[in-house]
Amino acid sequence: MQKSKTPIAPSLSPDAPLPKAWPFEEARKITARMDARASDASEQAPALLETGYGPSGLPHIGTFGEVARTTWVRQAYEALTGRPTRLLAFSDDMDALRKVPTNVPQQELLTKHLGLPLTRVPDPFGEYDSFAAHNNARLRQFLDSFGFEYEFASATEYYTNGTFDAALRRMLEVHDEVVATIIPTLGPERRATYSPVLPIHPETGQVMQVPIIKVDPDAGTVVWKDETGKTFETSVLGGHAKMQWKADWAMRWYALGVDYEMSGKDLIDSVKLSSRICRILGKEPPAGLTYELFLDAQGQKISKSKGNGLSVEEWLRYGTPESLSQYMFQQPTRAKRLFFDVIPRATDDYLTLVQKAETQEGPDLLANPVWFIHGGTIRPEDTSPVSYTALLNLANVANADKPETLWKFLRRYDPTLSPETHPYVDRLVRCALTYFQEQVYPNKTYRAPTETERKGLVDLADELAKLAPETPPGEVQDVVFEVGKRYFEKSELRSWFGCLYEVLLGQTEGPRFGIFASLFGLPETVGLIRDALARPVEEPVQG
Repeated sequence: MQKSKTPIAPSLSPDAPLPKAWPFEEARKITARMDARASDASEQAPALLETGYGPSGLPHIGTFGEVARTTWVRQAYEALTGRPTRLLAFSDDMDALRKVPTNVPQQELLTKHLGLPLTRVPDPFGEYDSFAAHNNARLRQFLDSFGFEYEFASATEYYTNGTFDAALRRMLEVHDEVVATIIPTLGPERRATYSPVLPIHPETGQVMQVPIIKVDPDAGTVVWKDETGKTFETSVLGGHAKMQWKADWAMRWYALGVDYEMSGKDLIDSVKLSSRICRILGKEPPAGLTYELFLDAQGQKISKSKGNGLSVEEWLRYGTPESLSQYMFQQPTRAKRLFFDVIPRATDDYLTLVQKAETQEGPDLLANPVWFIHGGTIRPEDTSPVSYTALLNLANVANADKPETLWKFLRRYDPTLSPETHPYVDRLVRCALTYFQEQVYPNKTYRAPTETERKGLVDLADELAKLAPETPPGEVQDVVFEVGKRYFEKSELRSWFGCLYEVLLGQTEGPRFGIFASLFGLPETVGLIRDALARPVEEPVQG
């Protein structure tokens, strides 16, 4: 989310075609919503976009994705209309701790505090006043590190300082109608006890899920009994009660006037019910997008409580912030695997888009993810003439353990390159080196070539040996292609290139081989091929 010194002015006139990027489609929803109430005095207020966060576990990459995507919708709306916006990052930190996350320390300590609001649960890390405060801080730290512009909001603060009081009184006024809306979606046991109101027990501090005996909208109170049979009359104001999840979401939309909020596919039913409740309260629910979920290496939904996905910190160990943003931007309504092996492709996709942005203008530029990633600017210096995948393959064949090894090859490929003049390339070098050492090398497996592949590799080594060392990468690629055609049908050429990666590099894919050979050096590449052919063919060699 870094910003360039030279903003690109979006030249979007009312008659201009809408840029072909999903955030502009979403921005049009907000525009229609704001235009529909143009006669209201409140129309002069900025459009309010919200993202929600449940701090019952450590922030994960999906949380980042929701804030990033909402930011891009916000950016598109401002470019489309010229109107102001606000982005509220809302933490439901008054929710009760219902289960202990498996990826945090002091499990027993947290178990003793089940049922308490997250802001009253001790921090198992011993750094903050509460578990919620710790997780909220982590959320803000990594959002800040990406340069997001947002306002942070705490449910506990909003409940206790009176921000929600008027909406809570309204919730009591329509209490029975809200109950009638939710009950058909519940099982028999919950139907008998359901109320949107969760009083805080005045003696134990726990968030109570109990039947509500009496609702008094004028007094702003509810009457209920705890498990001992003791009766309490509790005010719903000032933080002495909170709302159940779906009612809470609707109450928040109503109280704050939220215009846009996206959510995951797993919350489709919740969105429908909360929207109905919001209308019962007296306002239209916000516009929004349903995005697909991220999946882990086994195809399971990632979860902050399980910790089975990548963290932002893990991604940034191996890739750049821009590569993470690029991954989040593409196809939000499609389920995607989120594991270490997506980082190289996302990085190279970003580098390609930066190069395209330099020649684009108007709607084409505004449809380029780079325009969104850098907040309406481009950064041509944040690119590289060498792909991340090529750097990985260099590290592979050189068994590199320090950046200087890769820079030796890069300088030979392009003498103008250096860590000092190309700091972004140096970042990629360091990320690729770490990725190779920790993710590639431990799993590297070579295979023996088939008889046809062996003949092709012998031929390729001979042909490359005839070339001058300074032969351009494109001409080297032509030679690789021509040799492949001698041994493989056109429809099977993919197998030829797969052979080069699997036999020579011990991996399933790589960059254009001509670029790799030029980087590594043609004499060195010839030696690499001949060494591979000399390996025993009885069994694969482990890296």
